[in-house]
Amino acid sequence: MKKKWVKKIDLGDVDQRILFGQGGSFLRMIESQFDAKIIARGDNVIIQGDEKEINQLEALFNALLTHLRKNNELSEKYLLYAISLVKEEEEGSPDNLQVSSLVTSIFTKEVIQPRTVGQKEYVQAMEEYDMVFSIGPAGTGKTYLAVAKAVAALKSKEVSRLVLVRPAVEAGESLGFLPGDIRAKVDPYLRPVYDALHDMLSADKIRRLMELGIIEIVPLAFMRGRTLNHAYVILDEAQNTTVAQMKMFLTRLGVNSRAVITGDITQIDLTDKKASGLVQIQKILSGIEGIEFVYLTEKDVVRHKLVQDIIRAYERFESEQ
Repeated sequence: MKKKWVKKIDLGDVDQRILFGQGGSFLRMIESQFDAKIIARGDNVIIQGDEKEINQLEALFNALLTHLRKNNELSEKYLLYAISLVKEEEEGSPDNLQVSSLVTSIFTKEVIQPRTVGQKEYVQAMEEYDMVFSIGPAGTGKTYLAVAKAVAALKSKEVSRLVLVRPAVEAGESLGFLPGDIRAKVDPYLRPVYDALHDMLSADKIRRLMELGIIEIVPLAFMRGRTLNHAYVILDEAQNTTVAQMKMFLTRLGVNSRAVITGDITQIDLTDKKASGLVQIQKILSGIEGIEFVYLTEKDVVRHKLVQDIIRAYERFESEQ
């Protein structure tokens, strides 16, 4: 028979209504993920269970208390992430995600910052390396954080312009069948980049900067023959570049420039998935100083909590085929 352990955690002066959720919803969520018995009594939480779960729950409550004291709020998204981290005994703590400030959302007025340990490593890599590859599933903040870092670099005058690049039309960049001029043809494919940008700068500011050439949002095919100096360059959806296109893009980097390349190698739209430039580049550039590869997982998803479950379900399905 396993020995039962008991641990008392002092909650101090935190608002227990926030900690435990409306009507105790957060507490019930925690209880559903562990076999241990959790009792809220006065200013304490008493945990009864086996040693492993006692340690996990102690780490969880300490993280939640630290987060609550720092931010005076606790979201369901953060709670689920913190639970997943302690249950899988990942290195790092969910309450230690602070890095230097990026930019502030013009809508929520909140500072845009990492919300998972993987995202923190990603942002730190962008600070330390001139070229960063971010590979991971949808919803992990690959593009959003890259754009935030680029806007912050522009505001602090580390660079003099932003160049945001995407393959237009997943595999072939065949734009002729679309109506309108070239801007009208490519804009739909660059919309995710626009969306991220509009969360950080006003529409008037973006329009002025684009007219001045300080911000460029262009399809990958338009990068050939260029040299980009003093620029922050982002290549999004890089899984849909060929090996030749990837080489062409990477060799555009000029003096005092930085590049971030993002993509999801589980969503390649090329006919020959093995021909993806993002897949091949992991072998080609392995070990080169000044280049960093960051791998995000479903644990770094910051969209609706169902997105994590959907990604896991697809992974199970694909592994069974």
